[in-house]
Amino acid sequence: MYAKTICTIVFFIFLVASFSIYMGTVDPRPYFSQLQSQPHVASPCSSNGRPLRVYMYDLPRKFNVAMMDPHSSDVEPLTGKNLPSWPQTSGIKRQHSVEYWLMASLLNGGDDEKEAIRVFDPDLAEAFYVPFFSSLSFNTHGKNMTDPNTEFDRQLQVELMEFLGSSKYWLRSGGKDHVIPMTHPNAFRFLRQQVNASILIVVDFGRYPKDMARLSKDVVSPYVHVVESLIDDGDDNDTTDPFEARTTLLYFRGNTARKDEGKIRLRLEKLLAGNSDVHFEKSVATAQNIKVSTEGMRSSKFCLHPAGDTPSSCRLFDAIVSHCIPVIISDKIELPFEDEIDYTEFSLFFSVKEALEPGYILNELRQFPKEKWMQMLKHLKNVSHHFEFQYPPKREDAINMLWRQVKHKIPNVKLDVHRNRRLKVPDWWL
Repeated sequence: MYAKTICTIVFFIFLVASFSIYMGTVDPRPYFSQLQSQPHVASPCSSNGRPLRVYMYDLPRKFNVAMMDPHSSDVEPLTGKNLPSWPQTSGIKRQHSVEYWLMASLLNGGDDEKEAIRVFDPDLAEAFYVPFFSSLSFNTHGKNMTDPNTEFDRQLQVELMEFLGSSKYWLRSGGKDHVIPMTHPNAFRFLRQQVNASILIVVDFGRYPKDMARLSKDVVSPYVHVVESLIDDGDDNDTTDPFEARTTLLYFRGNTARKDEGKIRLRLEKLLAGNSDVHFEKSVATAQNIKVSTEGMRSSKFCLHPAGDTPSSCRLFDAIVSHCIPVIISDKIELPFEDEIDYTEFSLFFSVKEALEPGYILNELRQFPKEKWMQMLKHLKNVSHHFEFQYPPKREDAINMLWRQVKHKIPNVKLDVHRNRRLKVPDWWL
């Protein structure tokens, strides 16, 4: 009996020793971890980084490219190959051409680096793009508002709303998942209240009541710059000192007769007069004047950006692509892509009150440290590509940044649409 007990003990010791050796060479944690937790299953609602799926309505060309090319025909479908180029002679109209570049990006075809791709089945779409060139329509058909041709602009808006009103996708969401560009402050001026639920692409909110356009719902776009971009601005081996090479301290060239907050321009003209390191000149936007402004910005350390008829203006983005540090004077300005870009890294901001204090801005700029200016210039160069509009679009350019902003709005749109489908009483959050 004792022998049997001893054998059992020896066998048990051998078993323990063998198990210890096994445990030293094999890590059992993966096997136990499978018992402790279930495999992760990705949520169908989680972001996977794929492009936004956009359905673009096939509107007659009178709503868009026929305003650029009257000979453009509806016989053939509009594609990236037969899309008219944006006219080089468009002058100041170019600043409001965001609607064109958004449309062009969807015609460009597939690209893994695009933030939005066109889908031809509306049931697969997450957003719907309405390719009505509302800004160009205003600029083309009765810009002075009293011109008889302005009736054509109004009629286009009427026909568009009739078209959208017959779309089950517009009716399904009340237009909330529809993207409509309105970068001119007078774009869509006759019927804009009928699209106030949509995602509007605007350059600022100066002409929009809060019940129509707001930061939480809409997307702020840059103006399309009208000066040529500064591409060759030296490299690491360049011995030129950019701070010393830019001999003008502060530069402004533009229209000084503006409305609302833009009235500050006339007052700044008087305050800044008589300073040899300041260039402040009244001008209008002609092709020749744009060339002169291009050279002026490139030879200046700081570029003045007071408000225009609305809180923003094209001048800010002309300064950015000219690598001229913007000096922004506007109490109510909203800026593009501000959830991704910190403008204080490459721009200076002054309130209207500060700007109108005699000598205040110039004292600040004259004492501005060279080292800090160089750092801001570096940041400015690093972000300037985000403000480029081009076809075909490139990674992280203005159009891809805009589509990414639209993509950020879609979850709230879906939440709103889904909630309203099941509510039996008025929404208590309104």
